[in-house]
Amino acid sequence: MELNETLGDIIKNKEMKNNNLKKNIILLTRKLPEKIEKKLQKAFTVIQNNSDKKYSYKDLKKKIQDVDILIPCITDTIDASLIRSAKRLKLIANFGNGVDNIDLITAGEKKIVVTNTPDVLTDDTADLVLTMILIICRKILLAKSTLINGNWHGWGPNETIGERVKNKKLAIIGMGRIGTAVAERMKMVGMEINYHNRKRVSKKVESMLSAKYWDNLDNLLSYADVISIHCPYTPETFHLISKKRLKLLKKNCIIINTSRGEIIDEEALAENLYKKKLGGVGLDVFEHEPQVTLKLFECENVVLLPHISSATRESRIAMGERVIKNIEFFVRGKTPPDVIEKLRNRY
Repeated sequence: MELNETLGDIIKNKEMKNNNLKKNIILLTRKLPEKIEKKLQKAFTVIQNNSDKKYSYKDLKKKIQDVDILIPCITDTIDASLIRSAKRLKLIANFGNGVDNIDLITAGEKKIVVTNTPDVLTDDTADLVLTMILIICRKILLAKSTLINGNWHGWGPNETIGERVKNKKLAIIGMGRIGTAVAERMKMVGMEINYHNRKRVSKKVESMLSAKYWDNLDNLLSYADVISIHCPYTPETFHLISKKRLKLLKKNCIIINTSRGEIIDEEALAENLYKKKLGGVGLDVFEHEPQVTLKLFECENVVLLPHISSATRESRIAMGERVIKNIEFFVRGKTPPDVIEKLRNRY
């Protein structure tokens, strides 16, 4: 088969249609967009989750026993025990970008291919970062509550004074696809772009973004007016923004996190914000999702969102199409385009 064949082409192929594809059993751990589910159902035997409630670990372990392809979401824990119990499992096509929910070492040992959905949620996440920065800097939530609670008595020179975004010093922690997209947007509103990354990006990208590289994270944190976190969650990045590092920040500094909650010491963050040692916080992710540190609800100038950075209709469809594309390649015996890089040579 040619590499440019679509899933529809595969379905139409009589040989595949009669036997091979329907033998592949796919388990969906959550309800996906209708368009995506219908495409999968035409080609494969699909076990759906029509309730759209997260399976318990016990239920998921039971359902995965006779499955060939698993399509989990980032809230599913795919650990070593679960992977080893899945005797037929050959592909984990993650519906999401991050794969910290999957035991990649065990998957690699079992020769199970793991893929994700990069690129397609970049713009939506970057848009949300821009939105939160503007909401916090201009104290939009305070202004709204003043109006709703009947405390607005007309314009005044000292009413709801915020901060100008232009010329603020932005620190981007993790200059990958999303970090770069954030830099592009924030440059357009006049922010000074600074970043820390495992390795320096190309001079071309730095020039395009007018971005300055900092190899010392502590120095960058001390310098920044706004910090936006975009590094992946790994054992090395757990509490990267620690209680100790929070002390380095300016009193009016703003922190935005749309990556993973575990990267920040959430309890220490809430304490600092409550004591007004920070200018504001925007969180779309939390250390112990779906639980949120209660003290955050008592703080001023905080934006708390239920992990919606990629929650647009366009993004969800695109994520599903990416999952299908990875499955297409896999059933042809080809390496999927979004195979996790650290496992690429194991298959």
